[in-house]
Amino acid sequence: MAARANLQIDRGATFSSDVTVSDTDGTAFDLTGYTAAAKMAKGYASTQTRVIITAAVNNDPTTGVITLSLTADQTKALDAPARYVYDVEITKTSDSTVTRVIEGLITINPDVTTD
Repeated sequence: MAARANLQIDRGATFSSDVTVSDTDGTAFDLTGYTAAAKMAKGYASTQTRVIITAAVNNDPTTGVITLSLTADQTKALDAPARYVYDVEITKTSDSTVTRVIEGLITINPDVTTD
């Protein structure tokens, strides 16, 4: 079962957040030999509002850290105020096994728009 972590994004601002994947005993999961992917959507069944979140395994994969990020242009395109669901999956490169490791809600905080 995936860990739960809720995030907040300020619409129109660059977003970056480190999330840590842990073993069942709470120690950092060694991500050597894994890639990461993340996505968000307005709802689990939504097909119109899916967004790919950049997900990068830390330079030291033994820390279990994955950095999630979106550019300011990407966050500007999000509805706000709004709530999205998201998940992070890791793929073992040797056998293509996919595991969902983190999931939760993302709250989008509105900005003052000029357009």
